[in-house]
Amino acid sequence: MFEQPEPGHRDWYAFEALRALPRLLLMVDRNPLSATYGCFDRQYWHYRTSDFPCGMSQEFCLPLALACATPLPGSPYHGSERLRDLVVGAIDFARRASHRDGTCDDYFPYERALGALVFSTYAMTESSLALGLDRPDHQEFFAKRADWLRHHNETGRLSNHQALAALALFNVHLLTGDPRYRVASEGFRDLTLSWQHEEGWFQEYEGADPGYHTCTIDFLAKLYRKSGDEVLLSPLGRAVEFAAHFLHPDGSYGGEYGSRNTYHFYPHGFEVLAEHFPTAARIADSYLLEGLPLRRRYFNDDDRMCAHYVYNWMQAWVDRRERAPVPLDAVRGPFRKYFPGAGLFAVRTEAYHAVCAVNKGGVVKAFTPQGPLLSDTGVLVRTASGKVLVPHLVDPGHVGSVDVDAGTVACRGLLSRRRQPLPTPWRQVMFRLANLTVGALTGGNFLRRLLQKVLITGKKRSGVRFERSIRFENRRILVDDRIVLDDASVGVERILRSSDATSIYVANSNTFQESTLTPWVELSELVPQLNEARELILPTKVVAVPDA
Repeated sequence: MFEQPEPGHRDWYAFEALRALPRLLLMVDRNPLSATYGCFDRQYWHYRTSDFPCGMSQEFCLPLALACATPLPGSPYHGSERLRDLVVGAIDFARRASHRDGTCDDYFPYERALGALVFSTYAMTESSLALGLDRPDHQEFFAKRADWLRHHNETGRLSNHQALAALALFNVHLLTGDPRYRVASEGFRDLTLSWQHEEGWFQEYEGADPGYHTCTIDFLAKLYRKSGDEVLLSPLGRAVEFAAHFLHPDGSYGGEYGSRNTYHFYPHGFEVLAEHFPTAARIADSYLLEGLPLRRRYFNDDDRMCAHYVYNWMQAWVDRRERAPVPLDAVRGPFRKYFPGAGLFAVRTEAYHAVCAVNKGGVVKAFTPQGPLLSDTGVLVRTASGKVLVPHLVDPGHVGSVDVDAGTVACRGLLSRRRQPLPTPWRQVMFRLANLTVGALTGGNFLRRLLQKVLITGKKRSGVRFERSIRFENRRILVDDRIVLDDASVGVERILRSSDATSIYVANSNTFQESTLTPWVELSELVPQLNEARELILPTKVVAVPDA
């Protein structure tokens, strides 16, 4: 293992990737005589706490393939025959574990999840290309999956899945030479581009999510690199410019102000686009100078997600071109930029960089070069009946306004009930019965649509109103909140100012970034006043950057 590189050096990508490889090798069943040889779902093959293998997990083969194929500095894995064998075993297991039509499951049996299918298919086909595998049985399997993709899609608008479907199909075209898969790839490409807003962002369920936005950039940039398709360049240029507003001066990126609450950052797409767009180069440079060396990146290292950025780092190392790194902040000054379509207001002063989600009740985060300054996801209340009410959902019933010149934001609306349905043994039994009957007959999308409504897009509004105003000054941010109990039957037992609260289900949310250490503030001493007066104006929250 080599020494830690200097900040800004290309080898930071390799350094981080190599540190992660042992974790991935822990996940896979390495016994060639095992019935689950090549399976990366440790919950299934080792702990046996799951009753089906997660098809998404088979994407973990790609970091192993790239480690075998790529001469990363100081790597003990380059040229490893064992890694090559494990990659082949992983593809073989995916082939055996898939349904007859080539589909796979992610969260429940008979889900036939498009997301799991495109992530794992891209990873397996990319592994085959990287290692020069020429297996007719594998190509037949990939073609079967591609044929299913040609005629199916999923519920909900997740642009990153559509972009990755286009990329996976193009890989199948490269491996098989079949022009039908290139045509299908172009269909998913066009659908993805049709979901791009004129402000540059791609739809993720209910709006713009800067974290997932970098995934879509990454997948489309990879597709451009492989296909040379000039149709992609202009949309990618707009996407890069939008993304630049959510790179913070400490090297972190994204947050709860996005529609899906993610901190995702995929650097490879920016490295690919660096030769076309200077902003893409500056974003990638900032990540190498600050995000990785200062540990300001997000950490998403649980058993389901720990491979996503590992192979992305390896690909970024390969495609990084020699240049003196220049961070984005070195070439941009103060600005105020409101994206009304996205509902996001980005503010950069000489002292800090802030982003406010006007469409999410005024969720706001701010950063200085030294780290997080403010992270506020709104005032949460728990009622006497135990319901948790929150302001931070994307809700068309909320009203928000921005005065760009004055640097002020005003939001108001109804608090919604936070849903957190948890599994129990009997619930799981009933859910599995639904999987084995309704799911098996409908292909999973019917159940998926119901779950999306319950866990993601559904809003159960309360009779409690909130109002929030925020003023962005040069060195200070002031936040004012008001709560009104319009429903006479509601009593409150607890009030908190939250820093990193989320209330919808997103697999890649609730990860770690330094801003998540911002403390929640207990305000329950104000409960009697609220219950008696039926309204409460909270003390102004003032966050200031100390004078130099």
